Amino acid sequence: MATSYKPKNILITGAAGFIASHVCNRLIRNYPDYKIVVLDKLDYCSNLKNLIPSKASPNFKFVKGDIGSADLVNFLLITESIDTIMHFAAQTHVDNSFGNSFEFTKNNIYGTHVLLEACKVTGQIRRFIHVSTDEVYGETDEDAVVGNHEASQLLPTNPYSATKAGAEMLVMAYGRSYGLPVITTRGNNVYGPNQFPEKLIPKFILLAMQGKPLPIHGDGSNVRSYLYCEDVAEAFEVILHKGEVGHVYNIGTKKERRVIDVAKDICKLFSMDPETSIKFVENRPFNDQRYFLDDEKLKNLGWSERTIWEEGLKKTMDWYIQNPDWWGDVTGALLPHPRMLMMPGGRHFDGSEENKSASYVTNGSNQSRMLVPISRGNSSGSPLKHSLKFLIYGRTGWIGGLLGKLCEKQGIPFEYGKGRLEDRSSLLADIQNVRPTHVFNAAGVTGRPNVDWCESHKTETIRTNVSGTLTLADVCREQNLLMMNFATGCIFEYDAAHPEGSGVGYTEEDKPNFTGSFYSKTKAMVEELLKEYDNVCTLRVRMPISSDLSNPRNFITKISRYNKVVNIPNSMTVLDELLPISIEMAKRNLRGIWNFTNPGVVSHNEILEMYKSYIDSSFSWVNFTLEEQAKVIVAPRSNNEMDAQKLKREFPELLSIKESLIKYVFEPNKRT
Repeated sequence: MATSYKPKNILITGAAGFIASHVCNRLIRNYPDYKIVVLDKLDYCSNLKNLIPSKASPNFKFVKGDIGSADLVNFLLITESIDTIMHFAAQTHVDNSFGNSFEFTKNNIYGTHVLLEACKVTGQIRRFIHVSTDEVYGETDEDAVVGNHEASQLLPTNPYSATKAGAEMLVMAYGRSYGLPVITTRGNNVYGPNQFPEKLIPKFILLAMQGKPLPIHGDGSNVRSYLYCEDVAEAFEVILHKGEVGHVYNIGTKKERRVIDVAKDICKLFSMDPETSIKFVENRPFNDQRYFLDDEKLKNLGWSERTIWEEGLKKTMDWYIQNPDWWGDVTGALLPHPRMLMMPGGRHFDGSEENKSASYVTNGSNQSRMLVPISRGNSSGSPLKHSLKFLIYGRTGWIGGLLGKLCEKQGIPFEYGKGRLEDRSSLLADIQNVRPTHVFNAAGVTGRPNVDWCESHKTETIRTNVSGTLTLADVCREQNLLMMNFATGCIFEYDAAHPEGSGVGYTEEDKPNFTGSFYSKTKAMVEELLKEYDNVCTLRVRMPISSDLSNPRNFITKISRYNKVVNIPNSMTVLDELLPISIEMAKRNLRGIWNFTNPGVVSHNEILEMYKSYIDSSFSWVNFTLEEQAKVIVAPRSNNEMDAQKLKREFPELLSIKESLIKYVFEPNKRT
């Protein structure tokens, strides 16, 4: 290919991701005299295996890091003598932007700004190619026959495209104000091998391989244009060498397809009936009907689309069939409305997995046969390697012990932490030794035998519940790990706005109002501080119950052994039902605060009535008042109702507290 611009040392951001990895591999293959430096923080949709073709090349270098780190970016530009930047790194999935928009601002705008400022400061960049999206133009009229051209107005309609448009404004400003040699690209949808399956085509292929329905947002009439990844990589090769500074280039195709037609084409490849295999689901908050680009400007540079749709789709399908475990466990990504997933700790080159062929996918202990086209005639294979590994703190605790048993049952590798929570160096050693994908914190001081112990052991309680928890959260954030933190809902009490028996529960946004016990004070304190950590999922557990009625920590076991009990309705947590949900929440990379209780309330007397009915018909008990209770305890106890609607929306199958008690606790223990 004739060139007018010849780079020497190229920095490609985000090249462990989908499109950029194809560009990187192509440049390494075609231009051995170019030095390629890749900067990637290895977020959930990145995979070092995408760069296996470039791994052994002497002109290839990988650096794990964040474009948001100005010191790192400046260091790389200077020490690697970078003269060209191809900036791909970005958060790109629209669904995620509706629920986690600040992350998109941080990565897409702030990250781009850091790069531009480094270019300005070092003064050595001869080309800055900024990769944007067709979505910045907004929705194209359904009857439009001419696509958006490079000078069309930018009218983004979702948080993702708004951040990309914002980044473009910065790029343009640095070009005009500081004379940076910038070029911007805006591309249609891209598909092909290596793509993370939150995107439509790989998601549909993997679901079809498992014989599951293909979920379509809305009615499927939305129109999109799709380009095969190698054609797009060639487009960037052309723009790198022939693109004019200060210009914008659309990378597109005029061949459009409705989403419903994409689904039908994939059904055809897998010999599936579209009528029974396609499922229509709730639409996005706003789903642009059509994106249509005018691609003449790029064609004038000598580029054209080479791969026809049928050929590209078949190549893509074949690749996923041959590499079903490329991304590991992607259960969360295959949901109709996926949440952002994280595969913390990075991914690593493993040449032994490069050309695996498997015919079964395992998800925990369940196994589902993969469907392959009849033409392959191959049903042999090997189980999918599990990509999860949990590091659990709280081995001697009740919840920590149950988590370990659940992992064993589901076939999830795990290890218990050996370090003390307040000892940062021992936590780092645990993470380096175990290399987990997620950390579960079920460690904490609740008191021996109850929370009254904390009243006379305040420093020990602070050390574990506050200092230890914060240290673990900070270490996990530093290591890019999600921390599932088992907290408590015993930080609220009934008040005028949430009266007993009203059905008005405390939400995740409500401020704690119970300070009766020192235990609750420390838990409320650490919950407030943990809000500053975006890598923490806080699960508010209340009065935990399990089917093991011999366990002295079980709320039912406790009250059945008391001489007297109060009778107050409370929200409670049935661990047999909710602990498996905590594992699923980790897989979905859920964050923030969650009321981790079954919906509704149940009183002491109602539980003991069930106990009498199912377990011991001769059982009897005596009630006493809160005033009488106060005479035999040191610290007051929390009584409240938690609003579990947020958890119920995420897990619609979640049972109410009374239904869950019967199904998981009393029926299995029923004595006749």
